Amino acid sequence: MLLHAILSKDGRPLAMQVLNSQIDPDLARAAVEAVSQWRYQPTLLNGEPVEIDTVITVNFKLKP
Repeated sequence: MLLHAILSKDGRPLAMQVLNSQIDPDLARAAVEAVSQWRYQPTLLNGEPVEIDTVITVNFKLKP
């Protein structure tokens, strides 16, 4: 599953959007909930943190 997100200056994912159109809504919701808890190291431009656009891949695995 692919999510588009804005990463804030402090590394929090913001404004997430599911990019796959044929994804089960429950899986999409679970992916957004999981990624919203992630924290990234801030991206620096000239030594200052900046917001960035990114695409995040989330893989689900089913256990037998």
